[in-house]
Amino acid sequence: MFTRMKSVVANFMGGMMAGSSNVDHFGGSDLPLKYPYTRPEFLGLSPDEIECSADHISRPILILKETKRLPWATGYAEVINAGKSLLNEDQACCEVVVVRRRPNAGGNSTPNMTPTTRRRSSLPNGEGLGLREEAVMPGLTFHYWGLFDGHAGSGAAVVASKLLQHHIVEHLREVLDVLRNPAQLVPIIHGEEPTNHNLTPTTHRGITRTASLRGAAGAPGSPSHPPSTRFFTEKKVHHESLVMGAIENAFKEMDAQIERDKAVFNVSGGCTALCALFLLRKLYVGNAGDSRAIIIRGGEVIPMSTEFTPESERQRLQFLAYMQPHLLGGEFTHLEFPRRVQRKEVGKRMLYRDFTMSGWAYKTIEDDDLKFPLIYGEGKKARVLATIGVTRGLGDHELKVHDSNIYIKPFLSCCPEVKVYPLTQYEHGADDVLVMGTDGLWDVLSNQEVAEAVTCFLANCDPDDQHRYTMAAQDLVMRARGVLKDRGWRIANDRLGSGDDISVYIIPLISPAPTMGLKT
Repeated sequence: MFTRMKSVVANFMGGMMAGSSNVDHFGGSDLPLKYPYTRPEFLGLSPDEIECSADHISRPILILKETKRLPWATGYAEVINAGKSLLNEDQACCEVVVVRRRPNAGGNSTPNMTPTTRRRSSLPNGEGLGLREEAVMPGLTFHYWGLFDGHAGSGAAVVASKLLQHHIVEHLREVLDVLRNPAQLVPIIHGEEPTNHNLTPTTHRGITRTASLRGAAGAPGSPSHPPSTRFFTEKKVHHESLVMGAIENAFKEMDAQIERDKAVFNVSGGCTALCALFLLRKLYVGNAGDSRAIIIRGGEVIPMSTEFTPESERQRLQFLAYMQPHLLGGEFTHLEFPRRVQRKEVGKRMLYRDFTMSGWAYKTIEDDDLKFPLIYGEGKKARVLATIGVTRGLGDHELKVHDSNIYIKPFLSCCPEVKVYPLTQYEHGADDVLVMGTDGLWDVLSNQEVAEAVTCFLANCDPDDQHRYTMAAQDLVMRARGVLKDRGWRIANDRLGSGDDISVYIIPLISPAPTMGLKT
């Protein structure tokens, strides 16, 4: 155990990050790839251009070609890391998707992915959307943006970028008829007509509590009085909750598919996942990992996601380890201490923290406390089981503690946090945007720094310039990457720039046409 813990400490002190592997075929798998490695499809890069983009010395910033446009006039930019991994392990996807009813029998149930030539190709005010052509297509349309930050290989990120939106479609399809009728109540039983169960004072006075409980004649549920009005509380479920549930279940299904695919394909590593959907006048942002999304509205920052790290999820992780100690393999302790406990401190009283605690207290040190802590390190160096620095995401089913048989996956959650923004309830200007970025951006720039940079850049652009959001994304990536100097990549005030992969969307929030979303 001592030797193994020395290896763990060595990995940690060396800044081991899940994703530092330079080999995409993680574990030397001979299985075929499910999807070949590439950069986002919408960049339209040739194989030679993809190879040139993987220059860790010059680190060229990739943006959309002038002839290409993304839905909603979205801006996008990316840059490869400074040598952390051979490939850029970030992936991205941006599409307009139509959800249709499932065919009654046979047929292709694959969701309709609007072809590039018919995707949004004008300003985000609804012009040029081809609504007349699409109006005859039954279903529900949503805009989709996804960012996936891979680690220990790019396989999981590539697969998720190709398929997550399909899983979202499948779950939206299950509630399609309900979502298409936003004026109606959400039925408690699927397929039944929703009923207003509000009780009037007369109804309450008509039957005594005793009669109701005993099932007396005339009481609901009695043989002479078939059930009509319900005398129990039903939660009122809003339509947006169905969309949130579809996103949450889609993440779970995506994670399960990656696990299944690993049996027949080489799907390396894992990835964080951040996605945004515009559907029925609302913006939904789902996040599992340490990527981040913020809304900038009138210069104000509105956070739309929360990072999930060993520190932010400490109590959840500790509780799981407390309830299932076998997951620690007898080599870790679920308790947290300000530093590693030394053998000479056994019997002394040291500060500690358990899953029930936000604060600290003293406890008498025992031999079990000498084990390596479940969560070790601080800030970006914090690790779960001395291995991984994120606690939510997709994949990582085969990830183990170094030189052991202790699996990390039980401590990792694929469940996203979903936040909702009622887009059409606010007046937005041309400079109001949603910024989505992988952690390479946020490691070196704060929310406020990003907001100031984007606001300042857009203020100096022609409001009618169709490429202003792409140029703003390029500027933001450049600010985070910095300039290569003698002491590495440096940003403003000679601070250390980001050496990680960086991917950024800048999405304008100008309200789309009121009819966007529903297709009849």
